[in-house]
Amino acid sequence: MTRQLMAWLGFLVSGAQLLSPSSYAVASEPNDAYTLNTVIELALERNPTMAGAQGVVQQSRGQQVAAGAYLNPSISGSTGRGSIRDPSTGVKITERTVTVEQPLEWQGKRRARQQAADAGAAGAGAAMDETRLNVVAEVKVAFYHLLFAQRDVELTSQNLTMVEEVLRTVKARVAVGDATLFETMKASVEVQKATKEVARAQNALVVVRAKLDMVTGSALAKQYSIQGDFESLRQEPDRAALTARAIEQHPTLRRLAKLVEQAEFSTVLERESRIPNVTVHGNYHREAGDEAITAGLSVPIPLWYQRQGEIESALGTKYRAEAERLRAQNELIQAITQHVQDVRTANEQLQVFETGLLKQAEQTLRVARISFQQGAASLLDLLDSQRVYRQTLIEYVQARTDLSIALARLERAVGGI
Repeated sequence: MTRQLMAWLGFLVSGAQLLSPSSYAVASEPNDAYTLNTVIELALERNPTMAGAQGVVQQSRGQQVAAGAYLNPSISGSTGRGSIRDPSTGVKITERTVTVEQPLEWQGKRRARQQAADAGAAGAGAAMDETRLNVVAEVKVAFYHLLFAQRDVELTSQNLTMVEEVLRTVKARVAVGDATLFETMKASVEVQKATKEVARAQNALVVVRAKLDMVTGSALAKQYSIQGDFESLRQEPDRAALTARAIEQHPTLRRLAKLVEQAEFSTVLERESRIPNVTVHGNYHREAGDEAITAGLSVPIPLWYQRQGEIESALGTKYRAEAERLRAQNELIQAITQHVQDVRTANEQLQVFETGLLKQAEQTLRVARISFQQGAASLLDLLDSQRVYRQTLIEYVQARTDLSIALARLERAVGGI
């Protein structure tokens, strides 16, 4: 009887630990544990896409400098010995010629080129904001997936501990003749299933941890974990207001708007380029018996071709940029609608869990444990109640994960928090 009493005591203690909310809400935290904000900072610093976006910004600044530069002059010269032959006078000198040329650009063309470069630089800045927004959203999604994987490992490990304790209790009851060997076999099968679930959860944890490390550019420690909690819905999302905000401020739309603007100025540049550049030149010539200083200018005459092809190509680029902006705007509106609905659906599921389902599953398990202790319920009933309770906890954590991911994706679709 003493062995049986000690077995039941251990069974009840392990059950109380499983039913405690802290057993699935708080994880053990190793030394290398990162918060969400820390991971975001590392990703913004080390993610390769951020470096690529910074390179585009630097490239656009260089194009601005090039657009504001003036055309360089050119100097040419020639020299050699010369003499008067007819009639011969015996005069011999070193003849030389020096020519200086300075092309003068049409101001309308220069101004359009500078405006196109300015629009390109502004678009690169918007692209930088867009990249930052995408990286933050990608980090959040990976973070919440990893947080779920950690909670999954915790729950499956706790379930394994619980069913192992059940197995020990059943073996103790078999030893004193209060249970059959068949119940030991059923409990052993449940332990094997729980062990398999622990292995599955641990494997999934390794994969998701590698994904988060990749997003941060391998900036995380070799062995690490994360600490934090899932997001909660602070207020009901207003789809119309969020859509208006996205159309007004989203960096993708700002980038594409600047691309349209750049295409417009490029079209103006091609039209202004129909007026050719004027080249002013001066010439000094010294030869035997003659010395001259001359000046003049040269003007190409656009008689046969007036850049019709370049103008048409620039117009096509403009129309394509406008169509791309409209397509992106429509996609953002559709994404906001979808993510708002995802947020609402996940929040409704959470309400179902928090307003009754969790408590009902916990009470069902408690009744099953007491009934099993008193002999009114079978081992199968207890194991089924335990399985349902664990599955309810997993689904609850999954619902919290879905809500957090939906909020992160909604934030990316809107263009900010």
